Amino acid sequence: MTPNERFRNGLLVILAFFTKFFALFAPLRLTLASGFIAKTRRAQRDREGFERCLLLVPAGGRLCAIIALSLLGTAPLQSEDWPMWGGTPQRNMVSSMKGLPVSWNVKTRKNIKWKADLGSQSYGNPVIAGGKVFAGTNNENPKNPAITGDKGILMCFRESDGKFLWQAVSDKLASGRVNDWPFQGVCSSPLVEGDRLYYVTNRCELVCLDTEGFLDKENDGPFTEEKYKSDLDADIVWKLDMMEELGVFPHNMSNSSPVMYGDLLFIITSNGHDESHVNIPSPRAPSFIAVNKKTGKVVWEDASPGDRILHGQWSCPALGMVNGVLQAFYPGGDGLLYGLEALTGKHLWTFDLNPKDAVWPKTRNDAISTPVFYDNRVFLATGQDPEHGEGVGHMYGIDPSKPGDATDTGRLWHYAKIRRTISTAAIKDGLIYIPDFSGFLHCLDAKTGKPYWVHDMLAAVWGSPLVADGKVYLGDEDGDVVVLQEGKALKVLGENNMGSSVYSTPVPANGVLYILNRSELWAITAAATGTGN
Repeated sequence: MTPNERFRNGLLVILAFFTKFFALFAPLRLTLASGFIAKTRRAQRDREGFERCLLLVPAGGRLCAIIALSLLGTAPLQSEDWPMWGGTPQRNMVSSMKGLPVSWNVKTRKNIKWKADLGSQSYGNPVIAGGKVFAGTNNENPKNPAITGDKGILMCFRESDGKFLWQAVSDKLASGRVNDWPFQGVCSSPLVEGDRLYYVTNRCELVCLDTEGFLDKENDGPFTEEKYKSDLDADIVWKLDMMEELGVFPHNMSNSSPVMYGDLLFIITSNGHDESHVNIPSPRAPSFIAVNKKTGKVVWEDASPGDRILHGQWSCPALGMVNGVLQAFYPGGDGLLYGLEALTGKHLWTFDLNPKDAVWPKTRNDAISTPVFYDNRVFLATGQDPEHGEGVGHMYGIDPSKPGDATDTGRLWHYAKIRRTISTAAIKDGLIYIPDFSGFLHCLDAKTGKPYWVHDMLAAVWGSPLVADGKVYLGDEDGDVVVLQEGKALKVLGENNMGSSVYSTPVPANGVLYILNRSELWAITAAATGTGN
C-alpha cells in the first residue's frame, strides 16, 4: 500500500467516525460544496480530487470530507483512477496528472506498457478503477471460444499488465438493427464505485456488476440467473431492462454512460424513432431516469421530449451544483437541453440548442455530446448521428441559474463557426477545446466564446479531447492522435498513429495514457516498464 493510499484510508476511517454526527447537517452539504471554489491552479487540482472523493464517501459524511479538505489546504486525496466517462460527474475531460508521453510507437512498442486485443469495433470508452481497466467492444475476437457470434461485450483487464480477467456478454436483440445495430458491441462507458460497476448494455439494460466477476467464486444477488457463469464471466448484481419495464424503444443503439450522486444513478434511455424515421413508438416512455444504485429501482423519470424526438437520444448526463442545488443536465432528443433538480427530477430550466429558423435534419440538431459543467456554467455543442455526415453546428455557453425557458436569458454566448459534433469539450484555465465531426479542433474563450485558434486534424473526429500535463490529446478516424500544447497559441507537439481508427477519447490513470483504436486497447507511458505485449 502506497503512502497516499494509507493516508486516504486513514482519513476515510475518520470520516466514517464522524458520519453519523455530520449526517444531522446533511442539508448543508450542497451549499458548502457549492462554495468550495478553486481560485488557483493548485486549488483546481484539489477540487478535482474533492469531486472524485465525494463519489466514495457516504452521503452523511460528505460534509466531513469538505471540511477535512478545507483544513488540509492541499489535499493528497486525489484519485488517479478514471472511474467514469469524463472522470467526474461534471464530465470535464481534464486531469492534473503529470508525466504523460508526447510520443509513442505501436509498431516498435516505444513507450508502450501493454496492449490488449478487443473485438473488431470498440466504442465503449475505457474507465480505470481499483486496479482494473474496463472497455466496451463486440465479440469478433472471442475471449471465450465457447461464446460465438455477434454479442455486446464489456471486457475487464488487470491494470498492471493488461491480463484479461473476465467479460460481460449480452446477446443481440431479436428485433435487429432498429434497436441494436450489428457489430457495434457495448457503446456505454461504465461507472465504477468500489466493487460495483454500472453500465448500459446493447440490449437497453442498466446493469450493476461485481467488479470481481466470478473470479471470487461468489454469485452476488439479488440477480443470480446469469446465462454465462464461468470464471471468465461477469457476476450480475441487478438488472433494469428499460425496454421491458419502462417501454423504452431505443433507436439503433443504447449507449448512455451513467453518472452518480449518493444512491442515485442517472442515465439517458436512448428512446427514439423506429426504422421509418417518422414514427416514435413510445413517446411517453422516459428519456431520462434516476435509479437507486443498490436496488436498480427507478426513483424518478422524465419524458419531456415526448413526441418531439428528432431521431435518437445518445448523449450522457452531467451533474453540477448551482446556487446550492444539485442539478442534472441532459440533452433531450428534441434539441433542448434540460436542467433538473437531481434529487427529485423537478424541472428547473430548458435551453433550445438551435436557432428559431432551424429545420430538421438540414439545420436543426440534437446533441450527442455530453454537457460539461465548469465555473458554474454549462457548455454543450450540437450534432447528429455520424451517418448523417457533416453539417451546421452550434456551441453554447449557458447560465444554469436562469429558470424556465432560458434560451435567451441563459445564453452567455453562441459560437456558430463549428460544424456538427459528437465530441465533448475539455475546459482548462478558461479555455475550451472542442472538436467537430469535420475534423477541426477549436480553442475558445470559456467566458466569451471567442476563438483563439482552429487546428485541422485532416480526418473526421468521433472522440473527445483530453487535457492533461499541459497537453491536449485528440484522436481521429485516420488513427492519428495529435498532441498539442494547451494554451491560447496553437502549437503541435507531436502526432502518433495507432494502427487503425480512433473513435475513442484518450484516458489518463495512474501515470498511464489509455487509448482505444478499433480493435485494441493500448496502455502508454513515458516510462514504459512493460514488454509492450
